Amino acid sequence: MSTQTLANPAPQTVATPPSAERKGLTKKELAADHPTWCPGCGDFSVLALYFKLLEKRKLQQDEFVSISGIGCSSRFPYFVQSHGVHFIHGRALPFATGISLSRPDLHVFAFSGDGDAFSIGGNHFTHTARKNVKMSLVVMDNQVYGLTKKQTSPTSPLGFKSKTDGWGAIDHPINPLKQAIAMGATFVARTTSTNPNHVLAMMEAAMDHDGFSFIQCLSECVEFYEGAFDAANPRKGGVFNEIPKNHDVTDEIAAYKLASTPFPGYFGVFYKVNRPTKNAKESEIITNARAKIQGQADWQLLQKSFERMK
Repeated sequence: MSTQTLANPAPQTVATPPSAERKGLTKKELAADHPTWCPGCGDFSVLALYFKLLEKRKLQQDEFVSISGIGCSSRFPYFVQSHGVHFIHGRALPFATGISLSRPDLHVFAFSGDGDAFSIGGNHFTHTARKNVKMSLVVMDNQVYGLTKKQTSPTSPLGFKSKTDGWGAIDHPINPLKQAIAMGATFVARTTSTNPNHVLAMMEAAMDHDGFSFIQCLSECVEFYEGAFDAANPRKGGVFNEIPKNHDVTDEIAAYKLASTPFPGYFGVFYKVNRPTKNAKESEIITNARAKIQGQADWQLLQKSFERMK
């Protein structure tokens, strides 16, 4: 048996020319396939603005990755011409965490729906937030299970009639913003697919955040919950209230109070603080460990362990 093993590779850094010298990819170059969402679905807007973000930031296809779980929104990676994974239901964040930790040079985007992120993936949402893994999570929240044709989701309001709650939902819905703040997320924002400029601004702010950034994006399911967000859409008689300019985004209590405002509530960045990422902490441990072993290979360390056991 060979006694040589491969040492753990150092994080790779992709050499790219300065952004000023690069040309951003066009929507045609970024689009992989025609989206299969229902006509009128809010997810179309989110995908188009994702393309716009990538083009605006002049990211090349080997500089970002799109990860998703299961659900209508989680078809996202199929429609993006880049590296991406359509992963197991509720498990997009663990997969994205592995990519983020092993390839810190990449921009990692995770896309999910309210069922995928807050129900079956709820535990992963909690732990990815508290660990402050560097990535951006966009949850396209339509307050219903649309892919399976109308069941109550974790964000469906009380009284919502569905195939699982024919008499109306009796379980109290979760508030994703309050949950994210309480879990320790370092960037928490809210937007709606009917306001493209605002969606793009939130995506840009999330992408620039050094840590776990979470965006709740209201995205209407026109087939199974039509009109769910009309109260937040001025074109349908609603109101779009941006977060007051004097709001201190580092004030956790103030952010929690804003997030508690009854629907339609506020839109914008509720909370944003700087805290060391898991990426930075692990990198420090690895660097210290490599310095301690003074460049010895795995097999040499293993051989020393055997010798001590003799």
